[in-house]
Amino acid sequence: MKIPFLDLSRMDEALQTDLKDKFAKVLLEGRFSFGEEVWNFEKRVGDKLKSPHAISCANGTDALELALRALQIGPGDEVIVPAMTWVSTAEVVLMVGAKPIFCDTDACGLLKSDWEKAITPKTKAVIPVHLYGKMVSMSELMTQAEKANISVIEDAAQAFGAFQDGKAAGTWGDVGCLSFYPTKNLGALGEGGMCLTNQNALAEKIRLLSNHGQAQRDEHTLVGRNSRIDTLQAAFLNVLLDRFDKFQEKRKKLAEIYWQELVGIKELTLPPAAEDSNLHLFVIQTEKRDLLKEFLQSNGVGTAIHYPTIVPDIQVYKQEGDFAKARKISQNGLSLPLNPWLEEMEVMEVCRLVREFFNG
Repeated sequence: MKIPFLDLSRMDEALQTDLKDKFAKVLLEGRFSFGEEVWNFEKRVGDKLKSPHAISCANGTDALELALRALQIGPGDEVIVPAMTWVSTAEVVLMVGAKPIFCDTDACGLLKSDWEKAITPKTKAVIPVHLYGKMVSMSELMTQAEKANISVIEDAAQAFGAFQDGKAAGTWGDVGCLSFYPTKNLGALGEGGMCLTNQNALAEKIRLLSNHGQAQRDEHTLVGRNSRIDTLQAAFLNVLLDRFDKFQEKRKKLAEIYWQELVGIKELTLPPAAEDSNLHLFVIQTEKRDLLKEFLQSNGVGTAIHYPTIVPDIQVYKQEGDFAKARKISQNGLSLPLNPWLEEMEVMEVCRLVREFFNG
């Protein structure tokens, strides 16, 4: 691809040097599990997002599972999940023995505002997903959840650094779950995840669950699992966290080009320019999605589809219901390149090709 959707090998030389130096430091110290890099990373994220507890784990999927287990959600329980999301959101519900109850979304792919209609006596939690980096209206959702006396687990895997009313994504609910998969705005060079909470008891339980149920070696107080972040990945994330705000500025600048250059195309719906988005993905919608994707690919532009099938339409998660808006996004949504490694002229070229496609 002349203009790839995402090419992490494009990292600038200075960043590559800093990452290599950090690797050498960790190698020299010989501490590959826990240690200063992990504690430092947790503290920095907690401070940045104003979360009293930031508990690292192996990946974003584990973060969701740990949250469910810490909240004692299991067999016989129901958890409300948006139909448009990555499978992890529903996968973890089944993994703990509970049942995901899918709800439709709004036109942006966010859990619809009347999701509480899906509440039953078995409902124990709702998992709002801040899809593509844009936040669900959390003040309203928290009011609804508190009224129903159910827990809130925020899936903020795509929303690190997004804020709404001064509060970060992941800090509104009982537990917020982050992912540091390499493609994320703050991405490791491998896997990583985190749980955020302001509740001391939940924080303690999540830490125990993520480390074999032990507060210290060989003293097991509950049945846990192994979900520790790798020290090396925490070290890399400390380097990347230094550049996070700079990279976010670059994303915003590139997104502004898309909004300016693509506005007015009748057959194209652009994502809203929202202050509560971290611009993780720039997803346009058009009924000619597949043709546009093919056209861009033939001209050397990489794109992606997030996601081609809504979760309740996947056979192993099959569930009947009215998911019209979520399904429309799965059929019409196309993610254009948006990352710190792109040049402004490359985004301008993508816009030129999109206009050429629609103007014929």
